[in-house]
Amino acid sequence: MSNSLLSFSGVIPSLSLKAALGPPRSECAPGAMIAWADRLWVVTYVSHKSATGVGTGLYEIDTDFTLIKRQESYVGTYTNRMVHFPSNQLIIGPYVIDSEGKVRTIESLLEVRICSTMRHLTDPEHKVYMLGMEGEFFEMDVRSLETTMLFDLTEELEVPSHSYAHFKAAYSHFGRVVVANNSYDERDFDGREAAGRLSEWDGRRWKTLERTAFVEVTGRGSSTNTIFATGWDRASAILMVYTAGNDEWTRYRLPKASHTFDHMWQTEWPRIREIEHERFLMDCHGMFYELSPWAYGNRVWGIRPVSTHLWVIADFCTWQGMLVLGPDNASPAHGANHTSGEPQSGLWFGKTDDLWRFGKPAGWGGPWWDTDVRAGEPSDPYLMTGFDKKVLHLCHESDSQVAFDIEVDFLGNGAWKKYATIDVAAGGYAHHEFPDAFSAHWVRLSVDTACTATGYFTYT
Repeated sequence: MSNSLLSFSGVIPSLSLKAALGPPRSECAPGAMIAWADRLWVVTYVSHKSATGVGTGLYEIDTDFTLIKRQESYVGTYTNRMVHFPSNQLIIGPYVIDSEGKVRTIESLLEVRICSTMRHLTDPEHKVYMLGMEGEFFEMDVRSLETTMLFDLTEELEVPSHSYAHFKAAYSHFGRVVVANNSYDERDFDGREAAGRLSEWDGRRWKTLERTAFVEVTGRGSSTNTIFATGWDRASAILMVYTAGNDEWTRYRLPKASHTFDHMWQTEWPRIREIEHERFLMDCHGMFYELSPWAYGNRVWGIRPVSTHLWVIADFCTWQGMLVLGPDNASPAHGANHTSGEPQSGLWFGKTDDLWRFGKPAGWGGPWWDTDVRAGEPSDPYLMTGFDKKVLHLCHESDSQVAFDIEVDFLGNGAWKKYATIDVAAGGYAHHEFPDAFSAHWVRLSVDTACTATGYFTYT
């Protein structure tokens, strides 16, 4: 192997992405990656609009692992990618690339921080929707590249004006467009604010489904009849699932592998992507999961934790039989980080099975964190499978004893079975250590007395 293709644990230094020193000094991260026209295409992002970074743009990597920066490159914040099959064009960042690799630029969107491209509800043959991070919602003609702004989603979805709008993803199918905004800081953590959004539009009106931070929404079309969205609140990570069979959304809860993702800026773009044939890989709050795109009986099946990680991975894809991860590695952050000199990120090349060599699945979270709960009302299902040691922490603020019921769904089909009842004294605390090797797919809690309660799991 030549020096130019030396690989260190999957990272090839000659294929790293670097920004100029500026000023200003910003980020240089691969916002979106996709195989197209016999190339791996990568578009980068800086930390804000084009005036806040230098030296990034659109790149292609050929089959000989040669990195080429395209002359059409423009410095901006771009994380969108979608193939528009009716016109046989890739839309990535503000660029439209045909099957021969010819690049056209969407001039009207250069200053928009484009985070998603999605199918048009009424004219999918000729148009797409484009979403900007500040909530700008456009439709675009894929041939003329003319754009029309349809909504300012900060107004439509009533994102607090004093908050920081931070839209991250969008997806359309089943007659709806679903968008995710991950606005979240200490005001959201302590309950003063609820700025995040998971919302949908049916072509007539917008409806908000969840008022907390969401970072990803995707699906696989009518073949699987599902849409998946990931986010979080202070209690846990969240997986929202739409099932077309009953036209409903269901909330599931997942562990957090790290609290370092608990801010709108630090989650960046955790994705759900198909990286092996008809199988999803989900990156959610510091943990990779195996995820089936199918739902049987309108229930989620096949969620399995793979590994934990500390990387900020803005996108990942399959290329030439390899899994490619695109992390955001180093940023001077406009001078806030005095120990980081050059904005740069290195792509990682490997196989999906390599992920099992990363950190062992572990995490914490639960359905309740100082939550007002009603007597006899079950909590959201919380993931239990795939972890070794399991401890449940219980407490409440009632002035009388409260009985906590623990139920498990070991089949994953919604057939809940009583596991145990734990009595917690007035204003007290109790914990339960599950036996070694005990596991069910989901677990949920309920109480016999209305109260403010916490039910929190620690998996190690």
